[in-house]
Amino acid sequence: MRVNWGTGIVIAFALFMTFILYFVFKVQSDSQYDHEMVTEEYYKKELGFQQQLDKSQHATDLKEKLIVTPQDGGVLISFPKSFDPTKIKGKVSFYRPSNQKLDFEKTLSLSDSNLLIPKTDLVDGLWDITVDWEYEGVGYLNKESVNL
Repeated sequence: MRVNWGTGIVIAFALFMTFILYFVFKVQSDSQYDHEMVTEEYYKKELGFQQQLDKSQHATDLKEKLIVTPQDGGVLISFPKSFDPTKIKGKVSFYRPSNQKLDFEKTLSLSDSNLLIPKTDLVDGLWDITVDWEYEGVGYLNKESVNL
């Protein structure tokens, strides 16, 4: 059977569309190509942006600053020694830019001015650490990037 040029063009278009659709479905269904949003509820987070700026300014104005230090045993977060650790409230958020499934938060409950996050809770690589804390009604916000 002979195929004329018109039939050949239709077959070529059909094969090309099948080829493209195969890759579209492969990318959409494979977890390796995960297209998740960077942060959940992005627009809700943006509404509190001025509060975050105020908290960051309060943290910058402190004479004794909060210090985040990577160590062999994990990550050490040191709060100002002049503050009573039992009055510090807040949370520490660990954000992994490369994998949202590794993100987690810890609520602050201190008896000492230092908080150690053990290495067993963290995977090697880049972590963005956000410490959102309050002391005697004043909010503070510290953001650090740590590479373990």
